[in-house]
Amino acid sequence: MRDAKVLITGAASGIGRATAQAAGAAGAKLILTDIDAAGLDETVAGIRRDGGVVLAAEAFDITDYDAVTAFAKKVHEAHGSLDVVMNIAGTSAWGTVENLEHKHWQRMVDVNLMGPIHVIENFVPPMVRAGRGGSLVNVSSAAGLLALPWHAAYSASKYGIRGVSEVLRFDLDQHGISVHLVVPGAVDTPLVHSVELVGVDRESPKIRRLTESFTKHAVSPEHVAASILRGIERNRFLIYTSFDIRFGYWWARKFALPYEIVMRRASARFSRLLAAQHS
Repeated sequence: MRDAKVLITGAASGIGRATAQAAGAAGAKLILTDIDAAGLDETVAGIRRDGGVVLAAEAFDITDYDAVTAFAKKVHEAHGSLDVVMNIAGTSAWGTVENLEHKHWQRMVDVNLMGPIHVIENFVPPMVRAGRGGSLVNVSSAAGLLALPWHAAYSASKYGIRGVSEVLRFDLDQHGISVHLVVPGAVDTPLVHSVELVGVDRESPKIRRLTESFTKHAVSPEHVAASILRGIERNRFLIYTSFDIRFGYWWARKFALPYEIVMRRASARFSRLLAAQHS
C-alpha cells in the first residue's frame, strides 16, 4: 500500500470506509468516492486528521457511467494511472421471486455489477497501458458462492462480479495485475441494518430473531478491511473474511449432494417464515 495510488468506492461507510482508513494508515495515496457526500466528507476528514493522504474525493453514483468516466478523466489528468482499484460500493435487497419487483432486480444489477464494471472500464485499461502492474479488488459476497435463501436478485449481481473477476484474474495476470474477490459473510455495517426485506415485516418476532442472529455472527468492517489488505499482500484470489464462509464453500464443492439437501431445507424454512406472516 505504501505510496500506491488507490481508488476505493463506497468509502463513506462500512467496509469502504474501514478499508480507506486502513489503506491510508498503511501509506496509500487515496482516491475515494461514494454516493453519500456527507459520509464521504467524514471519511476524508478522518483520514487526513490521522495523517493519511487523500488525493481526490468526489460523491457520485457509480451506476452513472458518464459520472464515473468524468471522474476518471479528472483523476488521470491530475495523478496518472492508478496502482490499486477497489470496488467496494454495494447495496442489498432480499426476497422471494413472487415478492421481488423489477426495480429490485434492476437495482442489484445496476449497483453491484454494472457499477464495478463502469469503474473497471475506466480505470483498469490505463493500468494495463502503464505497464506497472497493480491490483483489482472486487467485493462479492457469500451470496456469490452459495445459494442462500431469498438472495436471487442479490446473487444475480454477486455471482456476476465473481464471473468478471474469474476471467480478469487470468486476463490481467500477463500484465502483472492481480485480481482479488472478497466474499464476506455477515458484516456489521449500516447495510446489514438497512437491507430491504421485500414482502417481509421486519418487526415480526421471527424475523427479528433471524436478523439478530445474523448480526450476532457479524464481523466488524475493520476486520474485513484487514483481510482485504492481507489478501492483496499474499496474492489471494478469494479473500474470506470469516471461517464459516470458507468452510461452507469448501463443503459445497466437496459434498454436493448434502449441500443441496441443506440448501433445500434452508429455503423451505425461510418459506415457512414467510407463510407464517401471511397466515
